Amino acid sequence: MTVRVLILPGLLDSGPDHWQSHWEQRFSGLKRVKQTDWQTPSCDDWVQRLHEKVTASPRPVALVAHSLACTLIARWAHEHPEAAKQVRGALLVAPSDTEADSYPSGTRGFTPMPLNKLPFESITVASTDDPFVALERAQAFSEAWGSKRLETLDNAGHINADSGLGYWPQGVGLLFELTGDPQFKTAAGH
Repeated sequence: MTVRVLILPGLLDSGPDHWQSHWEQRFSGLKRVKQTDWQTPSCDDWVQRLHEKVTASPRPVALVAHSLACTLIARWAHEHPEAAKQVRGALLVAPSDTEADSYPSGTRGFTPMPLNKLPFESITVASTDDPFVALERAQAFSEAWGSKRLETLDNAGHINADSGLGYWPQGVGLLFELTGDPQFKTAAGH
């Protein structure tokens, strides 16, 4: 049984040049979780929307998060441990440090950073020069969440559209590692 891949953008959503948008267009079975408020989100609202999407899926789920959505996943998994059993794995890319002075204002309920161990497999990805999380903090999040490992990208900023990754084959390879879905194997060049 193949997994249902849910795309979880962070603050302000992911625009057309973001790797999440490229993946959504290129691969079958990927579905973006659309939030009602991308500019000033409430963690409770985002958690509820993710919970609805996971529990509505007839198949196991894989989560692909960017930025604030990494915090969302950790919070949701802690609040809904039974539903979290349906998750096969999570790719946690550029986890924003919502406690840092550099984090944009306007979000509600995303602090403190959830540091509970996730009840499913995960891989965290961080950049050496992300303005929204120090590499040391990303490492601490990865360890607290129980990720298999922290993948580090050199000078990739916030690993978003500005990073110029296109559809980001390395990330597709990580998604294949988490899901085993053959459509990702070929696209990643394995």
